[in-house]
Amino acid sequence: MKKLILVFTATLFLWITAQSQSVLEMNSIHPKEHFPNKKVQTYPSLREADVMWSRTIWREIDLREKINHPFYYPENDGVGHTIDDRKSLIDVIYTAIQAGELTAYGNAAMDDEFREPMSQEEIKKIGGAKEEMIEVIDWDAVAEGADPDEAKTTKLNKVAFNRNSIKKWRIKEIWYFDKQSSVMGVRIVGLCPLQEGKDEVTGRLDGSYNPLFWVRFEEARNILVNAEAFNLMKNDAERRTYDDIFWKRMFSSVIVKEANVMDRKISEYMIGLDALLEAERVKAEIFNIEHDLWEY
Repeated sequence: MKKLILVFTATLFLWITAQSQSVLEMNSIHPKEHFPNKKVQTYPSLREADVMWSRTIWREIDLREKINHPFYYPENDGVGHTIDDRKSLIDVIYTAIQAGELTAYGNAAMDDEFREPMSQEEIKKIGGAKEEMIEVIDWDAVAEGADPDEAKTTKLNKVAFNRNSIKKWRIKEIWYFDKQSSVMGVRIVGLCPLQEGKDEVTGRLDGSYNPLFWVRFEEARNILVNAEAFNLMKNDAERRTYDDIFWKRMFSSVIVKEANVMDRKISEYMIGLDALLEAERVKAEIFNIEHDLWEY
């Protein structure tokens, strides 16, 4: 009898343990404790008196480039299922905004200085998402002989935010030279997702990209530090978080603007190949400023 009770108790314990396991634990051969408990690595202290030079730069990360694929995948149209062991960058950011863990700033096309926090109603409409009551005809009733005008009813129509339409990210960063440590450093200030634009009449892609909102990177780091991204070296045991990727600059980007007296983008005075060459000129200028400070 005692053996029977012992077997029953052990079986019940194992069943309860299995039920309490998360989906992530059931798909792993060992408990994952590093990333869920990872803390944000603080920046070195920086005094205003030590910053002898700085420049604000805006970049765009094209998620269609292979090195930037970890930012885009796995895909999620807002309705379909996505895997649980990792999410795309927009999934991580948008989920945190919906949960109230991260502040989104609106009027992104005109304001990149975080002056207009978005309301809950504005957040619900991000990326074309909407909920509205529409009038539809009950065709089953019409088939039974009802008049189409009298068979009309209303229903709630939900349009989800298609995260797959985010093909670029814009980042705002500040490059600076710290004379105390003799280091040229960079700190990202903000992130902004860019959605593919569509023609309002035809609904076809028109080649433009529309900024949706800005988030402060310093605030977003608390979310990104626990969000895994795929390792392109195909080693699932050594994944990195989005915070690691930004910290180590493991992405490809193009400079689209530098701080200037007229506050204009490169695309406003250069086009095509000339714009790319201008971006490379700005990049080389930052490198040369640091290089020229040293004597050999």
